[in-house]
Amino acid sequence: MRIQRIPRKVIRNEAPEINLDLLEPVIEKYKNKRGNLIPLLQHAQNIYGYIPQQAFCKISENTGINLNEMYGVATFYAQFRLKPVGKNIIKVCHGTACHVQNAGTITDSLEESLKIKDGETTDDGLFTLESVACLGCCSLAPVMMIGNETHGNLTGKSAVKIVKEIKIKESN
Repeated sequence: MRIQRIPRKVIRNEAPEINLDLLEPVIEKYKNKRGNLIPLLQHAQNIYGYIPQQAFCKISENTGINLNEMYGVATFYAQFRLKPVGKNIIKVCHGTACHVQNAGTITDSLEESLKIKDGETTDDGLFTLESVACLGCCSLAPVMMIGNETHGNLTGKSAVKIVKEIKIKESN
């Protein structure tokens, strides 16, 4: 008895419309160069803030790089994002010094206040919350960074207050 293969259905989420023409100069620059995959992905992410599915397809079609290879690289390296991120990325340090000083409380407080989990983005697109291994500010533990600004000696309450102040500034 022979088993017949069932065709796989491709499930596509309603993706926002993106301008793929922005990738053309990047693809032309790296099209036939060795080691072009990471620079192509980095430039795509710089353009869109993350690497949309449509960008993977366009790069693959124009360079011949296998989609599986691209996704393998993009999911291996922490620098690449496959989903849009918030305007403000909150990085909470969970290195040894911060962990000992209760960094988990900061993450928990921010999750509760923002109503998101680690790695998620708020519905309004204003904040993305990330736990990171180390921010290199051990003497200020526990620490978080929002954009390029470092905030140290935090408590859960003070971290939430900083985020609320940013939200107020953004709404004005």
